[in-house]
Amino acid sequence: TYTTYTKSREENKKTIESLYRLSVDIKKIRRLKEWVLLQDVAYVKEIAGILQEMGADEAAVANILERCPEAILHTPAEINSQRALWQLVCQNEKQLIKLIEQFPESFFTTEHHENQKANILFFQELGLKNNIITRFLTSAPNIFYNPVEKTKNVIETLQRNYLSLGGSDANMKIWILKLLSQNPFILLNSPNAIQENLEFLQKNGFTDHEVLHLLSKLKGFIFQLTPATMQKSMFFSKNVFKCSDQELKQLVLTCPALLYYSVPVLEERLEGLLKEGISIAQIRETPMVLELTTQIVQYRIKKLSALGYDIKSGTLESLNGTKKDFEVSYGKIQSKKERPIFNPVAPISIED
Repeated sequence: TYTTYTKSREENKKTIESLYRLSVDIKKIRRLKEWVLLQDVAYVKEIAGILQEMGADEAAVANILERCPEAILHTPAEINSQRALWQLVCQNEKQLIKLIEQFPESFFTTEHHENQKANILFFQELGLKNNIITRFLTSAPNIFYNPVEKTKNVIETLQRNYLSLGGSDANMKIWILKLLSQNPFILLNSPNAIQENLEFLQKNGFTDHEVLHLLSKLKGFIFQLTPATMQKSMFFSKNVFKCSDQELKQLVLTCPALLYYSVPVLEERLEGLLKEGISIAQIRETPMVLELTTQIVQYRIKKLSALGYDIKSGTLESLNGTKKDFEVSYGKIQSKKERPIFNPVAPISIED
């Protein structure tokens, strides 16, 4: 919005001087967001004063303004309102200033103030803990910008579907809170999109119980897909593994990544595995291996090969899982290899 007229305007000398006094790296701002320095009105001293009041030292103030120089374009009233808003979920100002240092852009987005406040209060009513809400504010701030009615609609859609899929009233609240804490971006979807995705799974033969299982397993990321992308991924898997609809369904339940990843991603990962000499039959036996990137697969195969483990003839289980899972498998194979073979009935050789 600012680039069209920045070249014809001069930097605001008063802003430059005020920032210089605060030991702010002005060259950095010029390089990244020069338009801030061209504005006629800025509140450098005032914003720095508010930050210092909250406990920020000189270095912290300079760091915050370098990373988010547009902070100085907000009025002190706007920043104080934002301060009061974040204090609804922060234990104290020490925690608040620490969050501002780490995520200045999130804090200094003062638009949608009323929506932000209404959503925070709704999340508290819903039972989300304040530390989870602060995590949302810093890592997913845009979920607070929508009117609270939209947020409520999405939650109601999830609750209604959870019950219709066989979930119990007693567990519903825990399920919703867990789903939100795993993936707050669910709230950016429309209730209609959520409904469509669930109906797609049901039309493709997944029982209510299985749909619920996929929802939990995919941590709500299923709502960021569309029926069209899921259809393409399933069709691709069916062709690759040459399986029936029922067999495909079992593969998807074992490895929801077959539903979640797009065809180009699945193709690339499959190609990477085949290049390493792994067969389609092995992949079909352990499809979860497709959850790993090609680089991770190559690294793990290299480590296992160094121990003399032949991945082509063995199972892919040892290749599978999180970093921690792999380290456990690797450790077991390593200790097995290093363990000396002891025969209790072998004669003891004694030197003359």
